[in-house]
Amino acid sequence: MMSKLMWLSLLLIVVLCVGQTATGFAEITCFQCHKKADFQGKAVHEPVGKGRCSACHSPHVARFKGLIQKSGAGLCYGCHKDQATTFKQGIVHQPVRQGQCLSCHDAHASGAKGLLKKRLSESCFSCHKTLPSKFKHTHSPYAKGACLACHWPHQSVNPQLLKSKPDKLCLSCHKRDTVRQAHPNFPKEARDCLSCHNPHGSSRQALVRDVLHKPYKQSCAECHGRGRMSAETCLRCHEEIREEVLALHSHLLDQEGCSCTTCHSPHAGDTGSLLKGKQKQICRSCHEDTFNRYQGRLHIHQEVSDCKECHDVHGSNYLAMLKGGGNNSCIRCHETQGKFTHPVGEKVLDPRTGQIVTCASCHNPMGTDFKNNLKLSGEKDLCIQCHRAY
Repeated sequence: MMSKLMWLSLLLIVVLCVGQTATGFAEITCFQCHKKADFQGKAVHEPVGKGRCSACHSPHVARFKGLIQKSGAGLCYGCHKDQATTFKQGIVHQPVRQGQCLSCHDAHASGAKGLLKKRLSESCFSCHKTLPSKFKHTHSPYAKGACLACHWPHQSVNPQLLKSKPDKLCLSCHKRDTVRQAHPNFPKEARDCLSCHNPHGSSRQALVRDVLHKPYKQSCAECHGRGRMSAETCLRCHEEIREEVLALHSHLLDQEGCSCTTCHSPHAGDTGSLLKGKQKQICRSCHEDTFNRYQGRLHIHQEVSDCKECHDVHGSNYLAMLKGGGNNSCIRCHETQGKFTHPVGEKVLDPRTGQIVTCASCHNPMGTDFKNNLKLSGEKDLCIQCHRAY
């Protein structure tokens, strides 16, 4: 009988302990050392509000700094399971792709909605440093710091994380009748808004991009008055690139929707090249599969500002339009390449293909899972592709 009473007493103690609120547990333990005020704000993370510190932290020991139980987004996705799936689809914002949730969000509490560390636009500008905070003529949402008026913060099916296709997005605020009135004598319904307008701001009124194409500046008839628009229309003035676009490997003009105006605006641009945006963004709009294939690799070549650093963007007689077949691109930085390492160049042929050996024969600068961007393990697997023992 006594033994039974003892077990009932112990059970009652356990029930009472478990019955204490998690908040009470945090009050008794965590907040004896950690200031409670540091975990309060306009927005409080749900586990923090409920005092469930152990949802993320181990009270005794852990492998990761801050006694957290998992590193990076792996910890967040333990609760945010739907986001774990969604954030792997489409075009994913770089910090999200790299699992850096805390680059924008506070883990405990914040004075901003969504647990943002700071005002939304301040968070954006902390990474997008080349964007000016304002222009002579600034688009209203941009001036207000309302980045989310046009962009999704995590991922999107559209380039540049846009909420929808550019023209559709513009027309969500700028009604068709107003657009039509602003473009008198336009031969058809105005579209391809970003061909002329910068969505953030410009030194020109109506957000027209800063640099005007010379023919556009003079007269529309300069290009439009000569029949069907084609690559030949552009090459009449830009003769210097004719040889490039007619190379063995090129962006095939006027085929499969690829033409000069796929990348360049015929009207206005932010720089003299009249590109429709940053070069890597333009390349990615067609080569999204390539970017996605390599972005998660263990070893990725250091960041380059533009694809044109390694590729002839109009055309080349080399595979992948690499400058000089790849070697010329690499030796600009790797000056000793070919002088003491594996021989490369026209006198060295790859026995598998009969083509000349280049840096790209063994390395893939876009990204691989092997050290030094090797295509296979450098211990043996890569070498025996050519040097087989007979």
